[in-house]
Amino acid sequence: MDSHMVRPEIAIVTDSTADLPAEILERYAITSVPLNVTIDGETWLDGVMTQQEFFDRMGAAKSLPTTSQPSVGAFVDVYAEALKRAAHVVSVHISSDLSGTMASAHAAAERFAGKVSVFDSRNLSYALGFQVIEAAKAAIEGLPADDILQRAANARDRVQMIVGLDSLDNLVKGGRVGKVAGFVGSMLNLKVTLTVRDGVFEPVARTRGAKAALAHTLDWVADQMGDARRGAFCVLHALSEDRAKWLAEQVSARFDVTEMHLVPTGSVIAAHTGTGWAVAVLPEE
Repeated sequence: MDSHMVRPEIAIVTDSTADLPAEILERYAITSVPLNVTIDGETWLDGVMTQQEFFDRMGAAKSLPTTSQPSVGAFVDVYAEALKRAAHVVSVHISSDLSGTMASAHAAAERFAGKVSVFDSRNLSYALGFQVIEAAKAAIEGLPADDILQRAANARDRVQMIVGLDSLDNLVKGGRVGKVAGFVGSMLNLKVTLTVRDGVFEPVARTRGAKAALAHTLDWVADQMGDARRGAFCVLHALSEDRAKWLAEQVSARFDVTEMHLVPTGSVIAAHTGTGWAVAVLPEE
């Protein structure tokens, strides 16, 4: 039976910052709750605009877009619907240190008498997405909630992501700098790469020019793979598709790739990163 035909007894829920494409959500029976993005007083659900539309609007805006978590009510509605077809919900979300989404999910879960388990990915974008997919695969296999949460935790321990930004402006103005603050004063025209450690952004390196930053990205991926030769990868792009395709080709040439996803970042993620690229890495055990 194809996995997208399976109706697991435990429903998997995530949020739009996982950047999971519609076909992945359908294949693994995952429900995504969208965050919100506001530009010049007008609010959209994440995913409504194409990436190009979002950047066009952001470029013409008077001020930087703001983002906000889903409401408690949005989660209540999703959980109630999911529990019509499933006995339990496992809800996997963006780091609680980067968004209030976990708080909304927890508040909603309290209304369902232990039938909803909320899990903090301590990450975002496809580093969150890979954890969600692992949880969904476990649900399709028929595993109980505790085992699904353990599968997600195992993926959380293994997954790594590097983010290359053309500028730190959005990240700084949006207040998501975390441990990156020390990089800001000495950036000049250098490119910066970041990762997420303990749920917050952390600087990796400064390099001069995009070519050197891309080469450094590949070296970092190799370091995270360690002795592993097989793994799943996602290369993300924010108006950087050509660079993302090059990275995907280079990664595919170096490793035994079990999955390779090439994904545009959503509006909420892009609002905080601006243009750039990222590579999420899930080494095979």
